[in-house]
Amino acid sequence: MQPFVTIESFGPATVPTIYGIGRNYPEHVKELGNKAPDGEPVLFLKAPASLRPLGSGTLAFPGETFHHEAELVLRIGQTVPVGTKTEGWTVVDALGLGLDLTRREKQSELKAKGLPWALAKSFAGSAVVSPLIRLTDCNERQTFRFKLIVNDQLRQSGDTSQMIFDVPTIIDFLASFNTLLPGDLIFTGTPSGVGPISSGDKFTLELEDPHRHWSGIL
Repeated sequence: MQPFVTIESFGPATVPTIYGIGRNYPEHVKELGNKAPDGEPVLFLKAPASLRPLGSGTLAFPGETFHHEAELVLRIGQTVPVGTKTEGWTVVDALGLGLDLTRREKQSELKAKGLPWALAKSFAGSAVVSPLIRLTDCNERQTFRFKLIVNDQLRQSGDTSQMIFDVPTIIDFLASFNTLLPGDLIFTGTPSGVGPISSGDKFTLELEDPHRHWSGIL
């Protein structure tokens, strides 16, 4: 477990598991030419060792160009036994923004062979996560808007009200087959606008209501 995902108000937290939800915004599904999910979320995992704070830490494959995928990231705040039906947000204690770095060519190669995506999604530095905000300090609408700016250019703009699977659905899906643990992180999916980002590029993740922005260098 990695101990360096910082919560703004209450210190560092360990991260047992990182869950990633794919194909969760319709326009992103279209831009990559993928098939929309049918009935349940598309799920992948990242190892805790893939976590990287903003602008520091190890990045594997530093000579490669990745695709950035900006996402709302949730932190589970309590144990949710497998099979438990929750009210979704009640088991979340903090949130922030993240970059799911993807080796897109490797992913396409693996998909074409019918193989898992691990080499494209889970590697050192592939889960960039901002400091997290206590949920009680956030708005009560339970929807969030966010942006990603790379080298002073707006690349992605997301609104979680457009997600195919909302937060309660995602959490109940995960809890249907696994016990969720305090500190688990959930990457909830990326909007359209994914594109290239390389080591040394400057980026800013910006969250609206509550307003926060975090900058770093890949």
